[in-house]
Amino acid sequence: MPGFVPHPLASRTLTRLADATQTLLGVIVMLALTILVSQTCEAVSVAPTIALNDKSTTVELWPSATFLHDPESKLGIADVIAAPDKFTTLKSAYATLGLRQKVMWLHIPISLATGSHENWILDIDYALLNHADVYLINEGKVISEARLGIAQPQAMRPMPSRSLAVELNFKPGANHTLILRIDTPGAMILPITLNSHSAFHARALNEQMLQGLLTSLVLCLFLYSLLQWLSLREPLYIKYAILIFGSGLFSVHFFGIGEQYLWPDGSWIGNHAAGLSSLLAAFGTSLFVADVLGADMSPRLRIAIRVVAAIFFVAAIAYTLNIIDIYIVSIVMSVIGTLPSLLGVPGAVARVRRGDTTGAYFLAAWVTYAIASVIMIGVVRGAIGANFWTLHSFQIGATVDMLIFLRIAVLRSAAVHRAAQQATLEHDALLSLAHTDPLTGLLNRRGLQATLLAALPKATPQYILAVYFLDLDQFKPVNDQHGHDVGDELLVVAASRLRATMRAGDAVARLGGDEFVVMATGLHGEKQARELGHKLLDAFRLPFSLTQHTCTIGITIGYALAPTDSNDAIGLLKNADAAMYIGKQNGKNCVQRIGVALASAE
Repeated sequence: MPGFVPHPLASRTLTRLADATQTLLGVIVMLALTILVSQTCEAVSVAPTIALNDKSTTVELWPSATFLHDPESKLGIADVIAAPDKFTTLKSAYATLGLRQKVMWLHIPISLATGSHENWILDIDYALLNHADVYLINEGKVISEARLGIAQPQAMRPMPSRSLAVELNFKPGANHTLILRIDTPGAMILPITLNSHSAFHARALNEQMLQGLLTSLVLCLFLYSLLQWLSLREPLYIKYAILIFGSGLFSVHFFGIGEQYLWPDGSWIGNHAAGLSSLLAAFGTSLFVADVLGADMSPRLRIAIRVVAAIFFVAAIAYTLNIIDIYIVSIVMSVIGTLPSLLGVPGAVARVRRGDTTGAYFLAAWVTYAIASVIMIGVVRGAIGANFWTLHSFQIGATVDMLIFLRIAVLRSAAVHRAAQQATLEHDALLSLAHTDPLTGLLNRRGLQATLLAALPKATPQYILAVYFLDLDQFKPVNDQHGHDVGDELLVVAASRLRATMRAGDAVARLGGDEFVVMATGLHGEKQARELGHKLLDAFRLPFSLTQHTCTIGITIGYALAPTDSNDAIGLLKNADAAMYIGKQNGKNCVQRIGVALASAE
């Protein structure tokens, strides 16, 4: 899912993205947005003084704030102190002024009860404000001031915190005025609180814990996807890794973790993190969607999503090299930022109709992303109040999306693995059919040839290979008398008897009709080969019990040895066939090697 570009032109980008998303989600999302707006967009009619005391731990300052526009940025603190009557209330959602391309001054009256602790921490829990100047006024004079904002390197900030924070010292029993000057080209989101030290640190630790958990999850998903890509060589996982990296970089930047720990000195990455993370997330999403749903997309949509991915990639390179600035990035994101997910919707719907859960997961991710975008954009536009849930809505939505996309990637890998297994099984089945006799299940001529070619290189004078050519005696009378069905049954039973006689590693084949070939390897000399021939001969002395008949047949065997008689498959078969033919002429029911009668009919 593409990330946002909150600084400095996030507002424009998010506004256009919101318009597109709202249109696509339709009545349901618009109804939800209407409810949220109605609950949060309340006008501030009065500006009561904030009363601090020792019972207070965290005090929201927004209800007591009044505002002064400074469109030309001409006013100084002295001018503002001298004109308190120029501050007015504004109608806006809670803790957000939306899009304000001008300087805004905030005026907040504060009193501290006598005997109360003096030290309080002002916290602006939105890290992406460019400049936030803080002035504490007492009796018309500035008693302390501080400069906050993302433009300030971490070392120059009053407190090394994730958010924009500064410690203020109030005079007990006195009235004060807190004045803030906000200057930022993006949205003015202002969740401002005064906190006791314990409350501030407790809340900071809770947020750090949350960001640590979510960032750790992103890191684990990123490393997992890289390892899956390296081990499986599945391109989908590297595309998922790009998506994860962009989304994670956005969250680290948005919540100030990057500025606090990773690039504390306002380095290049700090200035480019928003735009680069958005482009990378959009680029990764484009590749991911094209990979997962490309087969279900029309040719035009497939071309379109590749073009969109190329635009994101080129823009990321250009932005990295400072060829384009954040304004151009904002335009790119505003025009085509949602296209990767939108282009995948038809393919996802097609999969849902086929009963494929991948499509349902993708639609769930898309709806989650759209709703989170609407909420976040509502905050940026000043239509939805800023609170914990709305400020974290996009991060939560992005985390859910990442987990759903991981599920999609796993399902896709499983499908690819099953397809590969099925292809292997089909290949093996076809190979088996090509090398197997359909009647007996023995090897056919092709299968025997392959087996011989594989075994012959291992034949040596110490470990000889024997090929036995077998022809059934009295088979034709049985076939003519009882029919082909009985003849086929007899061949099947004879094949089973041959298999049972031979060792596990030996090969048994039927060449056709009543001709069989047996191959035995690893024999220790001619004597063992001769004994095996007698064993085969003996196997046919007992009658064959068929379904309706009992038949007695004999067998004539001719054999040849490798490497003694020949060292190639064709030569061995010819020699064994010739020996069998001689055996037939000599009275059948015997074992014969060329030139040597080893056994005769009894």
